Order: sequence, then structure tokens, then C-alpha cells
Amino acid sequence: QVQLVESGGGLVQPGGSLRLSCVASRLTFSIYDMSWYRQGPGQERELAAEISRTGGTTNYAESVKGRFTISRDNPKNTVYLQMNSLKPEDTAVYYCQARYGHYVYWGQGTPVTVSS
Repeated sequence: QVQLVESGGGLVQPGGSLRLSCVASRLTFSIYDMSWYRQGPGQERELAAEISRTGGTTNYAESVKGRFTISRDNPKNTVYLQMNSLKPEDTAVYYCQARYGHYVYWGQGTPVTVSS
């Protein structure tokens, strides 16, 4: 079945950077719009960033705009989230989502903790 595997999470100090990766398998990656969602402690899951199938269009939550960058490499079936100037409020489990019409798939999540 379809698999989305995230990696790159961890513990980082405020102001630091991390790059998350999500590798997809068993799907035609280039036709899927890809997103990164996050869910902080005691919070609802929210959209952080999304990118169109070609990479030509991106959207960001206001809270991460200017600090996070989403990108994709279709030949590698991979989507990335570069996170800079991290803040404690960015602490969350980050999930990768693939979406094509009514077909929606999720990864298992990778935790990010921003703390000194």
C-alpha cells in the first residue's frame, strides 16, 4: 500500500533550523499535491505548508511564512520542509500528506521539539 515516511525531526534550540523529508512509495508522486501538517501538544492538527504537484504553487500558514520553505523533488518522490528561525511554539509532530482528488494519504509523523 501507499507509504509516506517522514524523517528529520528532533530537538533543536530556539533560532535553530531543521529540514524534514517525506519519501513516498507506491504512488505516482508527481500527480499528488503535497502538504506538511503539524499538531502541537493539546492542539488540533493544522496546515503548515503545501505545494502543488509541479512545485509551481506553494502556500504557508501565517505563523510560518518567511521561516519555512516547502519544496519537492519528483524524481526522488520526496517533499521537504526547511524550517528556520524555529520558535518554541513550532514544537509539534509534523505529518506529511499526499492528496489527489479524494485520495488522501498520511505519514506517521516526525516530532520536532524547540527548546533551550
